[in-house]
Amino acid sequence: MKSKVTKAIFPVAGLGTRFLPATKSIPKEILTLVDRPLIQYAIDEARAAGIREFIFVTSRGKSALEDYFDDAPELETALRKKNKNELLQELKSTNMESGAIAYVRQNKPLGLGHAVWCARRLVHNEPFAVILTDDVIAAEKPCLQQMMEAYDETGGNIVAAMEVPREKTSSYGVLDCEREDGATVKVKGMVEKPAPEDAPSNLAVIGRYILTPKIMQNLNKLKSGAGGEIQLTDAIAQEISEGNPVYGYRFRGQRFDCGTKAGFLQATVAFGLQRPDLKDEFSDYLTDLMSMRQAAE
Repeated sequence: MKSKVTKAIFPVAGLGTRFLPATKSIPKEILTLVDRPLIQYAIDEARAAGIREFIFVTSRGKSALEDYFDDAPELETALRKKNKNELLQELKSTNMESGAIAYVRQNKPLGLGHAVWCARRLVHNEPFAVILTDDVIAAEKPCLQQMMEAYDETGGNIVAAMEVPREKTSSYGVLDCEREDGATVKVKGMVEKPAPEDAPSNLAVIGRYILTPKIMQNLNKLKSGAGGEIQLTDAIAQEISEGNPVYGYRFRGQRFDCGTKAGFLQATVAFGLQRPDLKDEFSDYLTDLMSMRQAAE
């Protein structure tokens, strides 16, 4: 019988140097997409998938990230006095009950695999999810929830996957596919950041994972891989070499790479246009902007 996945790891120790100087004083994960920080999108997706225990792998300078999920009694009182009940409920939805979030430190930036390994004692001998907050996925059914439903059928290890232009494979972990069954792909190999001419496919791993506890044992044995870092992809590939199942899942939705400025701006436009309270005014502005641009050309 497959164990239910109720724990998720959020590797949030990165410095966010692409967003300097903003990230000089605030964690990248607190940067706001429309009116909520990136970390809130990740937490909401995890909750929808049935996650109950949230493990943050942090580093120095992340106290604002920890404070975000605390109660804010003064603010709640002020909203209540002004009868701003809708805002009050939205604020309360960001609170996390005591003990739901655990924090562990990654003292050295040794890669994603190392960040996941830092949470090994909190995972124990249970399957777990990993969510990368840079990857924001707009979907009717949240991406991790889709993957959980696939996991109920397949067990094993599952990674979210999407097709990318072949010239961009050097920025991703890439799957070597054995066979496809609808949205699920049986994987026979994984390569971390291959050159386009060496990539086994253009099906890339995106920042959502459901992993067995054996991955932690694999990470414990790994030495540095691509880029001099301990790669999570290498630990998953080891499972394949030992005959254990690994699957790619072609999720339904649109992924935005909010780890880049262009991706963050694209996500802001897309999510802004989805909001009933913003879409008309925002759409009119974008239309006028494009008209002015075309006239100038």
